[in-house]
Amino acid sequence: SSPQLSSVPLQVLLYVNSIYYASYFAATLAMIVYKSQAFSYPDDFLAPDLTLLLLMALVEVLRLHLGSKGNLTEEEAPLGLSLALTVASVILAVYFLMWQTYVLRADVILNALLLLTYGLESVLKVMAIAAF
Repeated sequence: SSPQLSSVPLQVLLYVNSIYYASYFAATLAMIVYKSQAFSYPDDFLAPDLTLLLLMALVEVLRLHLGSKGNLTEEEAPLGLSLALTVASVILAVYFLMWQTYVLRADVILNALLLLTYGLESVLKVMAIAAF
């Protein structure tokens, strides 16, 4: 029998990040709604911000699924694809951190924590791929 190579810390972090992202999505959506009501949110920017948030959710679901599947089955391809999708997620998180129409302090905190988890996951994914 071969030794188990899947990463328990990576699996735990993927699980925690799935819960955190659900909270992140709800909070970011609520803040976009709040900003659209409290500030003079240009109509031309509201739809792109919402579209990017929905795109980020789709990427995140796929990224987490592939990461978990790749880790549990000890396969490099799904884990590598999840790592590549992490790059897209990082770009979208940086958008919501720096480039969205209005950035509140809560946006900074939520996105900084999300970027931290992406960094930790990336390191653990690379270590897991090397172990496979």
